[in-house]
Amino acid sequence: MAREALRYTLKDKEVFETYLKVRSYECDSFGHVNNAVYLNYLEYGRMDVLEKGGFTLAELKERGVLIVVRRIEIDYKAPAREADQLIVRTYLEKSTKMKGVFHQEIVKQSDLLLITKADVLWVFVDLKGKLIPIPRFFRDALSL
Repeated sequence: MAREALRYTLKDKEVFETYLKVRSYECDSFGHVNNAVYLNYLEYGRMDVLEKGGFTLAELKERGVLIVVRRIEIDYKAPAREADQLIVRTYLEKSTKMKGVFHQEIVKQSDLLLITKADVLWVFVDLKGKLIPIPRFFRDALSL
């Protein structure tokens, strides 16, 4: 997957777009993307958001913290098929001192058909796995 990202503001939310192409081995016997593969696409989009904020997982680990997914609520709206060009849209829906929610959508690039949407609840933990407040450096980078 080629990493190409677009960033813009929509209704006071900073939206990140990541582009990808469906590969043949991601499709199931029905000829469309397997449900579990969408989780990978969504994570790929979230990693772009982190990188645009100046963070990699390795850098977070060096700071003694990790960002982890606590819950994903996902709705499948339409199938994606081999060779479809997709856009993963990601924006911060909300956050508190202890957690945040990214809203994500996957749309087909050709006609902007909504394929999947998800809300991803995330938290920070220390390197021992203990829940901690969202670090100040991260809050500042994402304007939380």
